[in-house]
Amino acid sequence: MKIELLAPAGSFEKAKIALLYGADAVYCGTPKLSLRSRSELTEDDLFKTVQYAHNIGKKVYVAINIYAWDETYDEIKAQVRILKDIKVDGIIVSDGGVVETIKEVAPEIEIHISTQANTVSWHTCNFWYKNGAKRIILGRELSKIQLKEIMENKPKDLQIEIFGHGALCFAYSGRCFLSEFLTGRSGNLGDCAQSCRWAYNIYVEETNNPGNIMPIETDENGTYIFSSKDLCLISEIPEIVNMGINSLKIEGRLKTEYYLATVVNSYRKALDDYMKDPEKFNYKKYLIELEKTKTRGLTTFFFNDRNNKDFQDLSGRQYNPNYEFGGKILKTLEDGRTLIEIKNKLTIGDTLELIVPGQIDPVVFKINKLWDDETNEEINTINPGKLEQKVILNIPTDSKEDWILRRKKV
Repeated sequence: MKIELLAPAGSFEKAKIALLYGADAVYCGTPKLSLRSRSELTEDDLFKTVQYAHNIGKKVYVAINIYAWDETYDEIKAQVRILKDIKVDGIIVSDGGVVETIKEVAPEIEIHISTQANTVSWHTCNFWYKNGAKRIILGRELSKIQLKEIMENKPKDLQIEIFGHGALCFAYSGRCFLSEFLTGRSGNLGDCAQSCRWAYNIYVEETNNPGNIMPIETDENGTYIFSSKDLCLISEIPEIVNMGINSLKIEGRLKTEYYLATVVNSYRKALDDYMKDPEKFNYKKYLIELEKTKTRGLTTFFFNDRNNKDFQDLSGRQYNPNYEFGGKILKTLEDGRTLIEIKNKLTIGDTLELIVPGQIDPVVFKINKLWDDETNEEINTINPGKLEQKVILNIPTDSKEDWILRRKKV
């Protein structure tokens, strides 16, 4: 059985990248009614994404997975009617009231129960199945033993989706009130301030000496006590495939096109290579690629061990010191040179890596010449100083529109 690779799409351009690099489907959501209120996706983008995906035989799922106030339901009904008209393949939902609304307004659309609903047992799977769900996106907190039990006891035609890669939330399946409490921005309504990623200084008061406040610090910057590492289950592909999971999901609707190209391409190759020859599967070559995008440590979380404690990132890292987004290919010119949109500073002598769809090893080369895209004059360096800053360079291999380049920083 082929497992679906499901990727995030925070915009139409990001959806195109995810599908180009091997996703079978993408998920997205309009800003007001999904759990990414700062997503770049407009309703026009949503229509274009569905049309584009369907034209190449792929699917689009749309999230309306907020926990809705009563005053939101008129807007929800209007959104569901739009999704019905553009023929999305499924709606991701966490609130029972929203489930009932979809069944009333657009009963032909598949209902996918969001991970935000905290489904962690086959008993709850059965409940949602009886209430119209076609797919369950299980909570990230499950171990492989618990996953197998769910797979063995769920209704046969109920699809199961799990997260395989991306950010973890300190709270239980994302059900968190910390952001609302500290900033007035509710994670349950799609406006999380990521308060768990902040640095905190902790103080204790001595019991026998009231007023004597003493700091508890890991270093001079405080401690990132709530910040989790990122989930990475690339090493667990054999277990995931063999237990019959229907869809493997990548997190990151707000991540860059570079992140999408690298992560989707790596999981696409890993899944295809394992299915082709299970005996030769070795996850390490895919992990090498994934680590080029990581900003935090990576963890398998509870997948192999419910007692695993190695999932906190106390360093608070938010950048990658070794690689960054270099650019995106716009077109090959008649003379064989390549026009690219740059994303970071490029200089003659820099090392670039071209991420090739369906190929795990990137094409590595150094920049030997740069040309101004407007004057065609040779230049030594270029900084992204305006929207869609472009430059011309030589790439020592055939390349196509929308392929992604990464720059090696060290």
